[in-house]
Amino acid sequence: MGWGLRIFAGTLVLAVGVAGGIGVWGYQRYSAPGPLDQSETVVIPRGSGLEAIAITLGDAGVIGSPLVFAAAAKLSGTFRELKAGEYQFPAGISIEGVLEQMRQGRTVVHRFTVPEGLTSAQVVALLAREAGLIGDLPKPPKEGSLLPETYHFAYGDSRAALIERMQTAMTQALAEAWKNRDQNLPFETPQQALTLASIVEKETGIAAERPRVAGVFVNRLEAGMKLQSDPTVIYALTDGSGELGRALTRNDWKFESPYNTYVATGLPPGPIANPGKASIQAVMKPERHEFLYFVADGTGGHVFAKSLADHNRNVTKWREVQQGRQPEHGETSSD
Repeated sequence: MGWGLRIFAGTLVLAVGVAGGIGVWGYQRYSAPGPLDQSETVVIPRGSGLEAIAITLGDAGVIGSPLVFAAAAKLSGTFRELKAGEYQFPAGISIEGVLEQMRQGRTVVHRFTVPEGLTSAQVVALLAREAGLIGDLPKPPKEGSLLPETYHFAYGDSRAALIERMQTAMTQALAEAWKNRDQNLPFETPQQALTLASIVEKETGIAAERPRVAGVFVNRLEAGMKLQSDPTVIYALTDGSGELGRALTRNDWKFESPYNTYVATGLPPGPIANPGKASIQAVMKPERHEFLYFVADGTGGHVFAKSLADHNRNVTKWREVQQGRQPEHGETSSD
């Protein structure tokens, strides 16, 4: 072997050795535990490039070197697949782990719960305050069109899109319940059933009572009686904005409104709140009985009566229990 060839061979061996060493060092940095000593939540804005992502992760202390992270992303071929969003990275996560989590888009999952019985205006107010959602909201959607439930969303989802999901869920739930309803009910359309369900929802918070309360209102509708539901009066007085903030008076019962069921006969023009599935199911399959009246019993539930005389006695007992305190949620009466 000539002198020049020996020099070339030696240089090649050295280069391979250096490259191999760099490769081993690089892989160790790639797979080694990162600097985080506790979990950290980081938001990667939409439209962020690789350099911006690396700097954001470096500033948050998720990775030790933005340059090494960027190089690893390019060499592994994942840099084009990294997804924006809100991530929670565990303590000690490696560069390899960060890249894989972002490649799969395993972002933080948020939960937004819509309590049963809120008006659409109240739901919109909750959405407006929910962190992580973006976009303005239009005026409150049609009353009764939002299904109370827990909805999952990711950081950066829009409020309008979540409203659409609630409306779709209500449409599906109402259609399913209507399809399986009892026969000979005193309402002709799913919307009328939804209206009654909203009244049942506001009258009692006890799940086991809902079919019985629904049965009372079905009996009243069939007998041509006024529903005389206090929550309908509250809805009329507040124009659907929410709670009244005080006890109802006898003068309130005289308030002229098609929603006031002490004045108007039959169902109101539409729902007075957004009922949950249990209340919708209750009016589609109400308990069959002869009760026409009910009043709060002081324990959060109600006592039912078939005659006005019995009902008046129950009302007297309730007033004795009250002893001047204001009714709590669900402690409304149907006279």
